[in-house]
Order: sequence, then C-alpha cells, then structure tokens
Amino acid sequence: MEIRRAKFEDMDGINNLLMQVCLVHHKGRPDIFKYGAKKYTDEELKAIITDDLRPIFVGVDENGTVLGYAFCIFQQHINNNILTDIKTLYIDDLCVDENLRGQHIGKQLYEAVLAFAKESGCYNVTLNVWSLNEGAMKFYESCGLKPQKIGMETIL
Repeated sequence: MEIRRAKFEDMDGINNLLMQVCLVHHKGRPDIFKYGAKKYTDEELKAIITDDLRPIFVGVDENGTVLGYAFCIFQQHINNNILTDIKTLYIDDLCVDENLRGQHIGKQLYEAVLAFAKESGCYNVTLNVWSLNEGAMKFYESCGLKPQKIGMETIL
C-alpha cells in the first residue's frame, strides 16, 4: 500500500468512505446524523484536496483504489488569551474501508500522519471520536492516544 496526499482522482473512493463513516454515526446516533449523507460536498472536497492547511492522506493499492484516508487540519492559536501557540495537526476524520479493517491500514495511515506532523513542526496530534464508535475508540487507544477532553450532553 502507498500512502500519499489525495488527488482529484481519489474522490470516488474518498466519497465511498465518507458515506461509510456517516452510516456508522447514523446507526449510533440517528437523532444527530442523517442517513445517506456525507460530510463534504464534491466542491468542498475539491477545495480541501488542494488546501495545504487541510491535507488529506490516502492509502491506495497498486490499482489506485482508495483503501483508507485521513483528513487533517493544522491548528494554532497565536496570541490567544489562554492557549499557548503550539501547532497541532488535528485528524478531522480517519477511515478504512469496512471490508478491509483489521489489516493495519488504519495504523499505517495514523503513523504516516504522525510522521507528517513531526516533519511539519507540530507539538501534538489530536482528534475527536464519538463514544458510540467503540471500535474507533479502541483503535485510537491501541495507537497510544489518550483522552484530552470529554464532550458531554443531556438530551431534553
């Protein structure tokens, strides 16, 4: 598997995975997540692919088929009243095709993101995970991530 920055040719594969992610979230929280939707329109996805502040990494096979992706966003709070100005690479979304899970594709994508973050002078890598997605939570814990903050709710 090759891990590289996403290209326009990868959009169909990325869109397929975006739909898989939304379905996982919809099944866990249909009160929040719509059925059959995806996080980004094609126009938004095209813009993100070309944005160096929001790199997307894809794992592809020898035929160029997208096996997984990691959407990332650089974050930094310069001159913030309470936050230091550390540079963070936030993983906005990481997904491996549901038919290929367990083959360490996600781990390789995560490690590539870590290496990219280090090369880019980042202090840390962060992400959010929905508590409904126990598989993802276990995966991230196995990668060495630890909770940084917890979101909580009460439904009225």
